[in-house]
Amino acid sequence: MNDKLEIRNDRLFATDRATLFDAFADPEKLALWWGPEGFSNIITGFDLKPGGHWLITMTADNGTDFHNRWTFDNVVEGEMVRMTHHEPVHVFTLEMHFSDEGRGARLSWRMLFDRTEDTELLEKFLHAANEQNFDRLERLLGERESRH
Repeated sequence: MNDKLEIRNDRLFATDRATLFDAFADPEKLALWWGPEGFSNIITGFDLKPGGHWLITMTADNGTDFHNRWTFDNVVEGEMVRMTHHEPVHVFTLEMHFSDEGRGARLSWRMLFDRTEDTELLEKFLHAANEQNFDRLERLLGERESRH
């Protein structure tokens, strides 16, 4: 049995790769779409470079705050971000790849956890939550496109 649990999501967005990457690299935009449906965010630290930190408080629609701490492991401008989530609860790696595809841009998302009974129980939830993340991003990009 593999000791790592991998969760993959990807989606083709109707925008260019630079705009897609910027939706992550700009903390003001990122705060608008990060997390599953019903969450709002406050970003108090965002240093997008290897070794940089990202501090984000995600607030669920029931008012519960989740203080998240990340470290950026590798950043290739416009192409890739690999980061480690330290807290709360689960330590894992998230790798995001941004690529051109036809008239759009694809975001591929790979989460890597140590395989435990707990993370296996979370697998379906996390995959669905990631899709909600992508839905929120898609709405943000659509709103931005319609303003131009």
